[in-house]
Amino acid sequence: MRLGFAVKVLGEGGLPSHDTRRWQSGPHLRTSLTYLRDVLEYLDRHDIRMYRMATALAPYASHPELSQFHRQVEECESELAELGALARDLDIRLSTHPGQYTVLNSESDAVRAAAAAELEVQGALLDAMGLGPEAVVVLHVGGAAGGHAAAGDRFLAGFEQLSETARSRLVLENDDRVFGVCQALGVAQRAGVPLVFDIHHHRCHNPDGIDDREALQLALDSWPSGVRPKIHFSSPRLDISEKRRKVGRRVERTPVLPDIRLHADLIDPVAFEGFLRHTAKGLDFDVMLEAKGKDLALLRLREQLQSRTT
Repeated sequence: MRLGFAVKVLGEGGLPSHDTRRWQSGPHLRTSLTYLRDVLEYLDRHDIRMYRMATALAPYASHPELSQFHRQVEECESELAELGALARDLDIRLSTHPGQYTVLNSESDAVRAAAAAELEVQGALLDAMGLGPEAVVVLHVGGAAGGHAAAGDRFLAGFEQLSETARSRLVLENDDRVFGVCQALGVAQRAGVPLVFDIHHHRCHNPDGIDDREALQLALDSWPSGVRPKIHFSSPRLDISEKRRKVGRRVERTPVLPDIRLHADLIDPVAFEGFLRHTAKGLDFDVMLEAKGKDLALLRLREQLQSRTT
């Protein structure tokens, strides 16, 4: 089982994940790929074999008004092929996960067009790197305006407009508010794409009341034969924060309880071990850890699991 983390490298003093300069400064995929090489070498040093790349690896590449950035993938064809070969040699599974503004089933034509453009860039990047079918682009179904059926229809309409490159890389994920496992799986089956199971989301939003094992099995079964499934695992934030408000010369402090949907800095090792020993017993998949502590959370979890078995 591979364990992975997303985007930011915090260890060894931290590493940049991509070129974050504003468009006026001429950022480019070529700079991001220099950073990505450093990240891959870091992953190899620490025996981490799974990584979610920054969605903005090619800055502004899907921006509708900045056409000067639209050909970055073609301009970096040789560099992408070289880094893809390095990732394969190091056996590092790569993926991307466009954020909350990439909504393929939006009621807005402009939002749908922007989402499609972003998914085309992500698919082109993975293809240019020569990565196999395990390298996927993870996406949520989106909102449910008009009901789940209408929302699913809008997603399918947007999906059908994508190129084969983009469609072949896309996988769906259950979310924590709108599309539970069964609803997301229904859309995924109609589109002919796999479902990534997020257990934290499932525990926040499980409208069908199915247990963790059944939900996990449903998602894993959606992956094609020969392609290793992946799931997401995180722990909920449990610490109490504080809201401060100045009242005259005095500062009033009010405790703020955390939203269960928020991710913790680290992964609960007892919960993760229990998940592997019971919920996931006998099943094969890779795990993307979603923790604020990024690579440090992964390394800490691995250390804690090893100490519990020795």
